[in-house]
Parts: sequence; C-alpha cells; structure tokens
Amino acid sequence: MLTEMITRDRNRVSIALWSVANETPLGDARTRFLASLAAKVRELDSTRLVTAATLPHTSGDTTTIDDPLGQYLDVLGLNEYIGWYDGGPDKVDRMTYSTRYDKPLIMSEFGAETPFASHGDDNTPWTEEYQANVYRRQVAMFGRIPFLAGTSAWVLVDFRCPRRFLSGIQDYYNRKGLLSDRGEKKQAFYVLRDFYLEKSKK
Repeated sequence: MLTEMITRDRNRVSIALWSVANETPLGDARTRFLASLAAKVRELDSTRLVTAATLPHTSGDTTTIDDPLGQYLDVLGLNEYIGWYDGGPDKVDRMTYSTRYDKPLIMSEFGAETPFASHGDDNTPWTEEYQANVYRRQVAMFGRIPFLAGTSAWVLVDFRCPRRFLSGIQDYYNRKGLLSDRGEKKQAFYVLRDFYLEKSKK
C-alpha cells in the first residue's frame, strides 16, 4: 500500500512529507515494522522527509516526545487535543514540551469540536466560542515550543463519520472542522487565519 501510494503521488507538488503511522501503540514489533516502512519511503522517494504521529508521554503539565519511533523519523509528529479530550482550555496555558530528539516537530492534529452556529460562552463545550477559545490558547502555546516547525489543524471541513452520533450536535459528522460541511466559517477559522497571517509576516 505504501509503495502504491508513493508511486501514485510522488509527483504531486503539494506533498512535503510522507507519514508512516498515526498514534500506533508502543511496542518493539511496532517500532521495527515502522522503521522498515521509513526505510522503504526513503528508497522510493529520497526527496521528501519522513514523519509519523508519535506517542509521547505526559507527566503533570509536561509532554515529552520520547517515542522510540522518533529515531527513524526526519520530522516528529504529535496529535494534541488539550482543552478538548484532555482537560479544559485553561490547561493549554500550563503545558510545556520537551523532546529527546534533535528534530523538528509538527503539531499534526489539534482542535476542538462544535457545530456551526452553536453559541455560548468561552467555557461551554460544543459551541463556536469554546472551539475558538481552545484555538486561541493552542496557537499561543505553539509559541512556547522552541522546536515546533509547523502545525496542521484537525480539520478544515466537517465530514461524515458514523462514530459521531450525538443527536443535535454531531449527527454523524465529525464537527472539528474550521468550516461546516456547507463551507460556513466558524469563529476558530478566523483565529487560525490570523495566526497564519501573523506567521507569514515574520
């Protein structure tokens, strides 16, 4: 499958990285297998970097990226949902990051979930205000991670998902999009837009 994907897509200019895994459970067999995939990527396309969403460990308010897979990657990936699956928005303000690797990090997923036009205050989950609050705190947190090289919000547009069944809220959609499935911009869209615009000026 990896060979088929790279053969199909390696001439697409939009691809900067090849990923070999997403949040796979730790274990020696897993690390050996994914290391072999990373080697295969380099054999098939030596022009791009290899990444994966690693599994870190968190103690208190510090997340350490020490997944053994990291030694085989060019760029570390990390999915974080602090303020959504992990504590409230205020927890984002306290988080610090460290790594055992001298490699760049991409925050490969982050965000929170809400339907478009669901409103409340900044601390009411499933509202645009809450999602925007989490995003504001997350982009501020990114500035405190010296080895962070990039970010990728999860996700641009709400999409169908049979596992998201909360009636009146999800209705079989993943609602983490910055835009609704109809293309309507949520408040968090503007938070991330302004973050990227500010970064582009530096």
